[in-house]
Amino acid sequence: MRTLRLILQVLLLALACAHAGAAELVVIVSARNPVTALRADQVADIFLAQTGRFPGGEEAMALDQPVGNPLRDEFYSKVAAKSPALMKAYWTKMVFTGRGQPPRELSSSAAVRKMVADNPSMIGYIDRSALDASVKTVLVVR
Repeated sequence: MRTLRLILQVLLLALACAHAGAAELVVIVSARNPVTALRADQVADIFLAQTGRFPGGEEAMALDQPVGNPLRDEFYSKVAAKSPALMKAYWTKMVFTGRGQPPRELSSSAAVRKMVADNPSMIGYIDRSALDASVKTVLVVR
């Protein structure tokens, strides 16, 4: 019984450490944007250039993290169910057929937050730790 308890404690500690190291992604809009919440499919439609509008009809322009950034990979995996290779193929096809352009890439969560804060039509995703009052969370990516 004591050995089992020790094993459980070690497993719980390992799980807590793994969770603490993982980034918690949030999708953000400007604090001045009227949107208060979005579903994952709505966010995916904006980031995949399936729509250029928020649900209320306002213009929506997506901002991306750089290629190779773990936040970007996690975002597309969880929101659009696409791996980095699938995303590359998707945008190659969209650009080639003239149906869309990929979102503008910025260098960091801080850069995305600043650009989103300054423009109510923009939407981005950042690590929760980069949040401040200039933006608001419309989706927590789990």
